Formats: sequence, structure tokens, C-alpha cells
Amino acid sequence: MKFIELAEKRCSIRSYTSEPVAEEVLQEILQAGNLAPTAKNLQPFQFVVVRAAFGLDALAAAYPAPFFREAPVAVVVCVESEKGWVRNRYDNKNYAEVDAAIAIDHMTLAATDNGLGSCWIGAFDPAMVREAMGLPEGIEPLAILLLGHPKEKGREKVRKPLSELVRYDHW
Repeated sequence: MKFIELAEKRCSIRSYTSEPVAEEVLQEILQAGNLAPTAKNLQPFQFVVVRAAFGLDALAAAYPAPFFREAPVAVVVCVESEKGWVRNRYDNKNYAEVDAAIAIDHMTLAATDNGLGSCWIGAFDPAMVREAMGLPEGIEPLAILLLGHPKEKGREKVRKPLSELVRYDHW
């Protein structure tokens, strides 16, 4: 499939079957995150893969949506800001979260390419996730990526037309 078709097909899935995710598919998805471009190739992130019921239950407590616990896999994407590239010559912008977001996007597309559904979750209680995952000081949970076989098609994508988003040569 062409990339644009893959991008069009990817959507957030909020209902999953109980079918497990094959280990080789999971590894391919994680490798897609690993291959994502990062500022100065620093990769200031870690992926905590959660498949055990007790871990999924603990994460579900931090984001108590009914569909959360249907997914057989959750990947907690964490950033270590101290290891991120900083644009210190101008404004001290730390790119750790940007880098992790690109990795998450690569993983969502790899999941779609493998016939899986995914849902990128940011509306969770970070303190609860930090405690549930035993994250050390300096490691922050940025997002939880749910992965599984979709039980639904997903919501139709509604996007603004490019004419509202793209400007040429100046604002």
C-alpha cells in the first residue's frame, strides 16, 4: 500500500478483540519506533511494553475508559528530557517529547500496516502511571499506546482542507 493510503487508513481504535498480538508483529512495531528520526539521533525515550493483566489493570486505573482494558498490549512511551537535544543557541527548546511523538507515530502506522488497531492516549494520570510502572526519577510518561486487533472500524477521519493549513512563502 502507498504511504498516503496507510496514513488515510490509520485511526484511533477504541474497541479490541481478545486475540493476542503476535510477538513478531509487536517487535516490528517497536522497531518502527526505534527507527524514527530524532534530533541528533539521541533517542531520549523508552518503551515499556505491558501485556500482563496486573500491569494493564494498573494503567487502566490511570485512564479509566471502558475500552482501555480490551487492548492486549499497552506501550508506555516515556521521555528522559535530560537526554534530549536542546536548541540552546536560541530558545532552549528541548526536543525529547517531539522525538518520542515521532516514534509513537511510526508505531501507530506500523500497527495499521500489520492490520492492528491503536489508540494514542495522553489523558491519563501521570503520577499513577509513574508509580504503576516503577519509573525512576527523570523518566516521564508521555503517552500510552494501546495495540490490538480492532473490533470496530474506527471513527471516520475528519480533516481540515489543506487550504486552511498550508501557507506558501510567508504567513
